[in-house]
Amino acid sequence: MPEPSPRSTRTVNDSAEDVSLSVLEAAPGASPPVDRLGPDLEPLTEAPEDPKYVRKRWGLGFWLAATWLGLLLFGALFAAWLPIADPNETFRGLSREGPSLDHWFGGDNIGKDIFSRCVYGARKSLAVGVFAYAGALVIGGTFGLVAGYYRNRIETTITGALDVMLAFPPLVLLIAIGAFLGTETKNLIMALTILAVPSVARIVRALVLTYREREFVLSARALGTRNMRVMIRDILPNVIPTVGAFALIGVANLIVAEGALAFVGVSDPNEVSWGVMINQGRDQIDRASHIVVFPSMMIFLTVLSMNYMGDRIRERLAVKESNV
Repeated sequence: MPEPSPRSTRTVNDSAEDVSLSVLEAAPGASPPVDRLGPDLEPLTEAPEDPKYVRKRWGLGFWLAATWLGLLLFGALFAAWLPIADPNETFRGLSREGPSLDHWFGGDNIGKDIFSRCVYGARKSLAVGVFAYAGALVIGGTFGLVAGYYRNRIETTITGALDVMLAFPPLVLLIAIGAFLGTETKNLIMALTILAVPSVARIVRALVLTYREREFVLSARALGTRNMRVMIRDILPNVIPTVGAFALIGVANLIVAEGALAFVGVSDPNEVSWGVMINQGRDQIDRASHIVVFPSMMIFLTVLSMNYMGDRIRERLAVKESNV
């Protein structure tokens, strides 16, 4: 009996790797097989990082801005317990003196410590900006939510009123309100709230317009859900994060507006704020420029930090929404 050929003796239990190697060896001109576990194998390299995830990083600038705002908030809240001078105390020989080891920012035109007044001034500047924009969020957010959801005469009426308010010169409006109501802090907050309502309402309306045609909103309306419930339960939670990012920019703008009002005299001169400090030192800017420079730098750094953080948060929210 003839001996069986090698091909006939192969069993179906041969491994897939042996079969593939035999095919490669039998192919004409095929290169010799490479040992996948041998020393010639190059180490695996890490895949390049997806730019989509790189954009999600906050960055050094964001944390620097957050650190500045954190220090500013800490100083505003705990200024009375910090080892700094009384902002209303007058020091002999400090009038218009420059920065020194004892008085880091120098003295103003009557000998008050500028560093202490900058720390205490953050209280009013931040409080006015935050409370005024909070009021604008409530009032303007309500108008924007209603105008964006109802596409009828209600929207036309609200948007027309907002356009009229935006067409009025803001500084003239603030001066008129301040002259009519007075220069007390509560009146200043009220005036800035009225100024911020149109911009907040337009932002909220634009966001509502993008969500009112989404599937989950259309489904809720098809099921017979009341309009008020749809606005509060389905649309409002999606609008709040983006509005919160714009809030930082809005507060920054109101801080600048408060400084402008204080500069023209529409503010209580007996209360310490950055704008009041600039107003009181503008006559000495040619002889002692540091009186104006330091409170101006406080406004500049605060507004810059808020704007940068607001932009970064909006970018992060935009990336998250694009991945949904």
